[in-house]
Amino acid sequence: MRDETTRQAAEEYLATKLTEDERRYENEHNRAAAITLSLVVWKRFQDALLAQCHEWNSVTQEETLTIKETPVGDLRIWCAGRSKAMTVHYDSRKHLITVKNAGRLEHEKDVILHIEGYRTGPDRDNRDARLVRNEQPVNMEMLILGELRVLTGIGRQRSA
Repeated sequence: MRDETTRQAAEEYLATKLTEDERRYENEHNRAAAITLSLVVWKRFQDALLAQCHEWNSVTQEETLTIKETPVGDLRIWCAGRSKAMTVHYDSRKHLITVKNAGRLEHEKDVILHIEGYRTGPDRDNRDARLVRNEQPVNMEMLILGELRVLTGIGRQRSA
């Protein structure tokens, strides 16, 4: 009886230790993927923002949205119909993208997106990076569209 409980306790200890080792391994490799791929994620975000601005302008058949890159590498989007601008800043040291939208109400906060590495498949070395907000993956296109709608003054969501 005594040998059985000791064996079970030792197995439980080993399982906990393996779980902690696996979690530590995942965290280290996810952090490394975020650092390595953060510039790629920023480029994806830039490309998605540019594409949506160009699509918006092609539908309106005018330069409703003007997008420029600042000398420090930020993106600034202006709406022609309003005196509002949106600034998108990439912090390469903290692996963050911050969206400051002057079209937002004063009590609404800036959107802060973290770049996070994650495992993409069963193999431990398959890694990618993505944007997360409030510890949830971000749908880039929907986020950008919502911010452009706020910038232009038509509201975050379509009215029924």
